[in-house]
Amino acid sequence: MEWTQYLFMRNAFLAIILVTPIFALLGTMVVNNRMAFFSDSLGHSAFTGIALGVIMGLRDPLISMIAFAGIVSISFCIIKKLTRFSPDTIIGVFSATSIALGVVILSRGGGFSKYSSFLIGDILSITSLEIIALSFVLLAVLVYWFLFFNNLFLVSVNTVLAKSRGIKVLMTEIIFVLLIAVIVMVSIQWIGILVINALLILPAAAARNLAMNMQTYNLLAVTISLLAGIIGLILSYYWGTAAGATIVLCNATFFLASLLPELRPLLNTTRT
Repeated sequence: MEWTQYLFMRNAFLAIILVTPIFALLGTMVVNNRMAFFSDSLGHSAFTGIALGVIMGLRDPLISMIAFAGIVSISFCIIKKLTRFSPDTIIGVFSATSIALGVVILSRGGGFSKYSSFLIGDILSITSLEIIALSFVLLAVLVYWFLFFNNLFLVSVNTVLAKSRGIKVLMTEIIFVLLIAVIVMVSIQWIGILVINALLILPAAAARNLAMNMQTYNLLAVTISLLAGIIGLILSYYWGTAAGATIVLCNATFFLASLLPELRPLLNTTRT
């Protein structure tokens, strides 16, 4: 295959194999908790994290991005617990405020264009060292999933029941959103702010339409995410398109296909 002749494509292929299972697993719980726009809000907060890094004179804004995303994540959990607002309302407030603050700071003096690359991302720019780092991140997520999945699932289903079982609901939620924050901030440079939320939501949403239990749900989400990632990467090479956006379109295709079993009864009724 022609695309395998290039080192940047081979690196991107390995990165897809490592990063898509991470997003798929986390996405299943994001969808369960009705936090579909949470990662989108974190993506928007990246602008403010970058801006803070610029103010502090950091060469690499990743540290400030992770720090600010962590603050946003913890604040989200605390406000959700202390108020009666729905999660989507709180997420909307944080999202709008974060992106506005970041754009205001970065646009001061006309410097916003320097950081526009974060909007699209570039998986083809990933290096061998970053792939090794991603493999450790995947391992950490798998260990976390193995140890805390039951707690996470119970919290997502019924917080009262979770408390009665001795689960610290707030701490469980905070650790989960912090994990998402770190993954999103680390991945933005390769995936892009505009499409990163779709990689969390679309595979999980498609899998939820097809799965009969949680085990199948997780397995299908990872499978769909992997397939869409690999197909999207290869298509982007031959089409000359942005890899991240092409991968998202492949995920969207899988999601639309997952709706067919639900649409069949409606189509049969219409024909009748």
